Order: sequence, then structure tokens, then C-alpha cells
Amino acid sequence: MRRILVTLLAPLLVGLLGLAAPASAAAPAYPTSPFGEPTGANDWTCRPTAGRPTPVIIVHGTFGDRKSLLDDLSSAMVDQGYCVYSLDYGNRGTGDIVDSAKQLKKFVGKVRRATGAAKVSMVGHSQGGMMPRYYIRFLGGKRVVDDLVGLSPSNHGTTIVGDSDNPLTGGFCPACSQQAAGSPFLTRLNKGDETPGRVSYTQITTRYDEVVVPYTSAYLAAGPRTTNVTIQDLCPAEVVEHVLIPMSRTAIAVTLDALDHRGPADPGFRPAC
Repeated sequence: MRRILVTLLAPLLVGLLGLAAPASAAAPAYPTSPFGEPTGANDWTCRPTAGRPTPVIIVHGTFGDRKSLLDDLSSAMVDQGYCVYSLDYGNRGTGDIVDSAKQLKKFVGKVRRATGAAKVSMVGHSQGGMMPRYYIRFLGGKRVVDDLVGLSPSNHGTTIVGDSDNPLTGGFCPACSQQAAGSPFLTRLNKGDETPGRVSYTQITTRYDEVVVPYTSAYLAAGPRTTNVTIQDLCPAEVVEHVLIPMSRTAIAVTLDALDHRGPADPGFRPAC
């Protein structure tokens, strides 16, 4: 349990390292990234181009925030000409996932109004790769999402999370209980069509995932708009695990491929290892 707690809390620790808020400072209702924006992201003057008409929204994972671990991913997409945005949600992703999906919906509206874009794409880490599926399926997102790329997404949950009596998954972190394999939330989310709408779904995972267990829980049902990728099938020597997958050069390369053309990532795409 100690190892699990350290792993799950790593993004939060990265974000808070070395910072001490003044004693008089009031805590925000939803803590935000203490370091600001991911590299190149949240430029509200950015305008999509004919070659890159779809803005991209980065969605962090549980215990994360809009910047921690996401700079490499953000800068790679900005360098390719995308308008990139990132949000904080759900009290560092610990709150009820339905409420978090509603916050995502509001943020999508803000991005579309600012850019004039008809659709957005999303790249999410862990819960951030799964939670947008609730928005897509139940909150109207299938009309406005082009691509959803999940980096070790908790699509079918994890076996390392216990029930609500567990101090990690009780009132402190409702989203943790919801991400337990077989939870009522995930049962509802995955019932029937796992990939609704005309959205393109790409899932990128790693055999060394120690949080989403088993790692194949990240996969979605096979279909014409779905690609499931395991990093070690492309680059066998890469040992990246769950927390650091947003910084993986392989994961970023597959993400860029998914965003670069219609449909999900090309199953035949082979990045440089």
C-alpha cells in the first residue's frame, strides 16, 4: 500500500515540491497548478490554422494538475502548430468523475468560443484519458470531440483500488473508488458501445503500468475508429511506467500521429526508438 500511495501521489508531489503558500493565503476551491501553464499552452490568442484546425485539450490524471508532467507533451503539440489548452478539474482529479466531466464540458465551450473551432481533440493521462469518455457519451461531447488520445487511461479501472472503506478511496478521493475495476461508474460507462459517436479513439499504454492494473485495462473494444497501442510493442527497450508516460517520446510520437490525420493512430506507425 505504501508503494501504491507513493505512485498515485507522485504528480501531486511534483506540483507542490518546494512551494509554501503564505499563511494568510486563502486556499482556492479547486487547487491549481502552482507552476502555471504547460509549455506553450493556454495562449488564448492562438488561432487554429487550415492545417491545424482543431485545438487540443490536455486532461491531467488523478492527483495531477494542468501542468505537472505535461510540459513535453504540450510543447511537442505546440511545435507542430496546434493551439493547446490544459485545465484543472475536480480538486486535482479526486472529486466525483461526473462533476469533473461537467467541468470539462464547460472548458471545451470556453476553448471553442476563444478559437472559433467547431471541434476539439483531447489528450488525457490516466483518469484524464477515461473521464472525457463520460463527457462524450453522456454530456454531448460526441458532437464536438474529434480525437481522444488516452495515455494509460483507466478505461476499465484497476485492481489495486479497494472499496470505499479504504482510506485512499473513501471521502478523500471519490474518483479513486470510481476507477476500481468493476465499479458501478465504470460498468455504466462501458456498457454497450465503448466508442460512441464519430470520435477517433487512441489508447497508449505500457506493460510496466503499476497503477492501471492490468495494463490492458486501458484498451477499448476494437473497431474502425479505435487503435490500442502498447509502447513495448513499438520500442521493446522502453521501460516507462504509468506516472511518466506523458513524457515518453514514443507515447508523444503516437499521439502526434493520431492528431495528424483522420481516424485514430495508424496501427502500422513506427516511431524512432
